[in-house]
Amino acid sequence: MIYIEGSAFLWMPLNGNSSGRQPRRWWVTAIAILGAVILLAAFVSHRDDSVPVRTAVVEQSAIRSLVSTNGKIEPVNNFEAHAPASTSVRRVFVKEGDSVKKGELLVVLDDADARAQAARAQTQLRAAQADLSAAERGGNREEVLNLEAQLVKAGTDRDSAQRNLDALKKLERQGAASAGEVREAENAFARADAQLTFLRQKQTKRYSNAELARVEAQRAEAQATYDAAQDVLAKSNVRAPFDGIVYSLPAKQGGFVAAGDLLLQVADLRKVLVRAFVDEPDVGRLAPGNPIEITWDAAPGRVWRTAVTAVPSTVKLRGSRNVGETTSIVDNKDLKLLPNINVGVTIVAAEHDNVLVVPREAVRMDDAKPYVLQVAGHELKRRDVETSLSNLTQVEITRGLSAKDVVAINSWNGKPIGDRTQVKF
Repeated sequence: MIYIEGSAFLWMPLNGNSSGRQPRRWWVTAIAILGAVILLAAFVSHRDDSVPVRTAVVEQSAIRSLVSTNGKIEPVNNFEAHAPASTSVRRVFVKEGDSVKKGELLVVLDDADARAQAARAQTQLRAAQADLSAAERGGNREEVLNLEAQLVKAGTDRDSAQRNLDALKKLERQGAASAGEVREAENAFARADAQLTFLRQKQTKRYSNAELARVEAQRAEAQATYDAAQDVLAKSNVRAPFDGIVYSLPAKQGGFVAAGDLLLQVADLRKVLVRAFVDEPDVGRLAPGNPIEITWDAAPGRVWRTAVTAVPSTVKLRGSRNVGETTSIVDNKDLKLLPNINVGVTIVAAEHDNVLVVPREAVRMDDAKPYVLQVAGHELKRRDVETSLSNLTQVEITRGLSAKDVVAINSWNGKPIGDRTQVKF
């Protein structure tokens, strides 16, 4: 009897003889049988060459095409007060976070120098205005009165010379006056008439256009100096231009500030502006009205929703990125969103409801044509498809598949898969 189990066997002679050729034949037979068993096992193990695959079911649901980026919160209605001149801070009436009303006094600067400068500017302005008025009238009051007196005298002299000339001409016709006397009277009249004409021109055109322009320029310069001094005075008392919140207050009572230094910032934070920085390839996907979701790491789980109000008009370099800037207004009634914070921005570029979707990995490309590998029994079949929206995880299928169809994603063992590949699950 021969018993074979795995690679072990037991041989027993039929006639109880343990010597001779027969045991040798049994050994050969046993080895042959063992080889056949091994070959059969190998054939059976290699006969199933199907590939284990990961699959997905075509689902009918909504899909959103998203643009994810970062952004920054800015005030919509912002007021910044800067020091109009180098001076000291006399009083500060508020602190950061205070709510203020329109017209409320917030900061007072030392304005002694500004008042002195305003007084000097006012004096210069009045002098310039007086000079201009005098130039337009032909001189100052004394000069005008003197000129008027000269005009009266010149008019009287001319009239007298005219009468004298007329009398001598009459006497000459009667033979009682010589021609020389008449010529002398004519010369006297001409001199008197010329003097009157000169004084009249002096009264109306004493100053040339160039002289008038110079006086006007002096007046304008004095006016500008006075206005600047008044502006410094006005800005030395900082008042709230509208109802809002003091969200930045660098000014300290008793401290020194240089001209142009920031004193404080006030904004109405019930509505804020989010400025999102969209990478250049995604700019063309934006449109006014696109829904936006705002998140902030400091408020996990909180989402602020709004819509795009302005799309980028240009692309600019921001760090190492080429970005377009899009802005939106966000309701911030609880004042949680603070100016200058960095936020996460998700823009819904497009959204389709009740459409067929598959995982993004299931869609393959062949010469820019999309296709999937549909599971048909234990075999894969190529199906050309048409797609629409896509995001990081899903693709919308508009033609080529139906709901509940099963498509292959990849193999579990890393083997390539394709049309007519035998598969198992």
